[in-house]
Amino acid sequence: MTRTDWFRKPLIATCAVAALLLGPGPAGAGGTCPVPAADHLPAVPPGPLNIGTIKPLLLDYHAKFYNDDVAAVFDSAQKFMEQNAAQSKRPVIVLDIDETSLTNWPNLAADDFGFVAGGTCDVLPAGPCGFNQWIFKSSAEAIGPALKLFKAAKLIGVGVIFITGRPDSQRDATVINLEHAGFDGWTELRTRPDRDTRTVQAYKMDERIAVEREPEGYTILANIGDQISDIDGGHGGCTFKVPNPFYFIP
Repeated sequence: MTRTDWFRKPLIATCAVAALLLGPGPAGAGGTCPVPAADHLPAVPPGPLNIGTIKPLLLDYHAKFYNDDVAAVFDSAQKFMEQNAAQSKRPVIVLDIDETSLTNWPNLAADDFGFVAGGTCDVLPAGPCGFNQWIFKSSAEAIGPALKLFKAAKLIGVGVIFITGRPDSQRDATVINLEHAGFDGWTELRTRPDRDTRTVQAYKMDERIAVEREPEGYTILANIGDQISDIDGGHGGCTFKVPNPFYFIP
């Protein structure tokens, strides 16, 4: 994901409420996919909605429940992977990066859930913090349960393919960040062409199809992302939706 695709409004209410409504998302195609993990996402407050109403809900959720809800999703994905890897030819899992494998919370918090594309990011934890400069700092920390899944996959011979909406121009910084955060030895990293006009959903679906069509072919066991657009479109095995009520990418 790249925040230039986030379609953030001057206020966060529209995006936050859309994410809250979506909830945990579908578990995936097929009858053998796990049921979505339970979560503690806050209910959409009664209208009229106001940015001052939404922000405290997001902060409270992040402080009290977010880590546990994320861990539950990754635990489910890991169990599924471990139970099904041996029956698959060249098994891989697909991981999104932002808010799935790496956390941008310092940037989100510094910008008070707004979106600042350009400018410096030199005074953290205070803001503003330009998102592009945040990416080039290569300092985002791993989301712990995602790193745990990554290491478990390597241990049993399952490849890991990152498919991110981050553009090609941020690829080098992303490689450095992944390695610094402990994600070393991945199978592939697929970044998005800088001037790609496809929706995030279409781009990611196309990339998963390309993965399946590689010589000898991979079997995608699971696709894990924090946005519905990360996992919609099929060609992803069982899908696992990581909770993210902080922003919404259509």
